[in-house]
Amino acid sequence: MSVVIPQRFGWVGLGAMGYPMANQLLKNSSSKLVIFDLDQSVLHRFVREAPSGRVEIASSTRQVADESVRKRPTGKHVKEVYLTAETGLLAANTPGKVFVDCSTIDLATSIAIGEAVSMSSDAENPARFYDCPVSGGTAGAVKGTITFMVGMAADDPGFPFIRSILSTMGGSINPMGRKGLGLAAKLCNNYLSGTIALATSEAMNLGMKLGIDPKVLSDCLDKGSAANWVNSTVNPGKCFSVFDLSLAIFYTCTVPGVCPDAVTSKSYEGGFKVQLMEKDLRLAVEAAQGVGAKLVLGDTTIQAYHSAASDLEYRDKDSRVVYKWLGGVDPRTNAGEH
Repeated sequence: MSVVIPQRFGWVGLGAMGYPMANQLLKNSSSKLVIFDLDQSVLHRFVREAPSGRVEIASSTRQVADESVRKRPTGKHVKEVYLTAETGLLAANTPGKVFVDCSTIDLATSIAIGEAVSMSSDAENPARFYDCPVSGGTAGAVKGTITFMVGMAADDPGFPFIRSILSTMGGSINPMGRKGLGLAAKLCNNYLSGTIALATSEAMNLGMKLGIDPKVLSDCLDKGSAANWVNSTVNPGKCFSVFDLSLAIFYTCTVPGVCPDAVTSKSYEGGFKVQLMEKDLRLAVEAAQGVGAKLVLGDTTIQAYHSAASDLEYRDKDSRVVYKWLGGVDPRTNAGEH
């Protein structure tokens, strides 16, 4: 059975991930967008860069819903988007509307918003809410290769419709079983990702201080039991292995294509901010406490990211900046970053 993608979408938020995701939706469909963001400059920039006549700026989140997904940083922000009286999404006429929320927030808030969405309409023509966080970073959002974790079952009659929309923006659409489990999967993903990034930074720093060439060490790890995405894709030691003193800019590896998009080669600008990684780690630990799951590494990892995020030198940088926070070896001088 073919699925028809809606011709109009409401889109709230054009941040580091939302902006390229919305671009991908425009690129891979014929749909029009009604967009809203608190930053007026980013709204007008998006309109200027979009195909003519396909984007309209809304005056409130309510107008977005009236005309027909996006990520907000915390549960408080997401509540405001949905529940603010008169101007929130649920102040609109919601029957039959589908709300796809890509935020990474606490489970309780997401479930409460989902219930509020359901209560905003009648049983004959219900409004539907799906938690649908993403993974893959800003580079993946720009390329349209991000992974979606959807809070619904694979055999849900509505899944083909959701999948058809998400496929315009990402390369992997994963139904996780039921409402709330998309968000649960994202918390698991970021807990593991953040821990691996910290451990990889520690291991690279240790090896380099012991005298191993960073690229040699990284290539060795790639072939051993320590192989992981952080090492192969955004390893700071690997991506710092070539340095042009005249430009004072870190380049990627000598072999083209090894890590060309790594934020570690761009002074950690862009990517997933270190304070957001701290936030997601805390959410994962809170979720674990709620179900009695033991996390041995959680508190230690949180403290590392908290310390980095609290330092103005590292705050707002990509989360892999924990390598510099550790005092990671600078391959130019074999000295610590501090």
